[in-house]
Amino acid sequence: MYWILFIGTALASWLVSANLKRKFKAYSQIPLGLTGREIAEKMLRDNEIDDVKVVSTEGMLTDHYNPATKTVNLSESVYISSNIAAAAVAAHECGHALQHAKAYAPLNLRSKLVPIVSFSSQWMQWVILAGLLMVNQIGTTLLLVGIILFGLTTLFSFITLPVEIDASRRALIWLSDSGITNIETHDKAKGALKAAAYTYVVAALGSLATLLYYIMVFTGRRN
Repeated sequence: MYWILFIGTALASWLVSANLKRKFKAYSQIPLGLTGREIAEKMLRDNEIDDVKVVSTEGMLTDHYNPATKTVNLSESVYISSNIAAAAVAAHECGHALQHAKAYAPLNLRSKLVPIVSFSSQWMQWVILAGLLMVNQIGTTLLLVGIILFGLTTLFSFITLPVEIDASRRALIWLSDSGITNIETHDKAKGALKAAAYTYVVAALGSLATLLYYIMVFTGRRN
C-alpha cells in the first residue's frame, strides 16, 4: 500500500511540476507593459501598503513574501521580466503582503508555526530512522516522537493551502480591477497560478501519505 501511495504521489508531483514549467514557459512569451517589480510596487501602492519593499533574490522559483522583514522577494527573472507569468507571480506574492496587512488568520498561524516546523524538519527523519532501527520499547517511543514531529510538518502543509489559494485570489482580483490583464491574458494568469497551487496540494497529500505509513508501522509494532 505504501509503495502504491509513494509511486502515485511521485508521479503526480512530476506531472504537476512538468505542467507548471510548461505553462510558465509559454506565458513568459506573452509580453506585458510592466516588469514583475513594477507590478509588485503598483499593487502595494494601490492597496495603500507603504512599509513593504520589493527586492530581487537569486535562483528560479524562489519568489516569496517574508512577513518578518516585510519584503516581497522576487526571483531574478520575475523581477526584471515583463510578461504574464512574471506579473502573476509578483501579484501573488503581494497577495501575501495584503494578507499580512489584513491579519489573515491562516497566514498568522503559519507564521507562528515556522520555528516549530523548522525544528521538526531538522530532526524528524533522524528520530524516525532511529525508531525504525531500534526494535524495542525505546525505538517505539522514538518512532512515536518522530511521527508527532512529522505530523506538525504535515499540518503546516495543509495550513499553507488556504494561504496560497487566497493570495492567488487577491492577485487575480487586483490584476483584473487594475486593468493589468484583459479577457485573454487574465485566463492565462489564472492558469499559471492554478498550476502553481497544485504543487502545494501534491506536497500536502504526499506528506499525509507518508505520515499514514509511519502511523501504520507504529500501530503494527504496538500490536
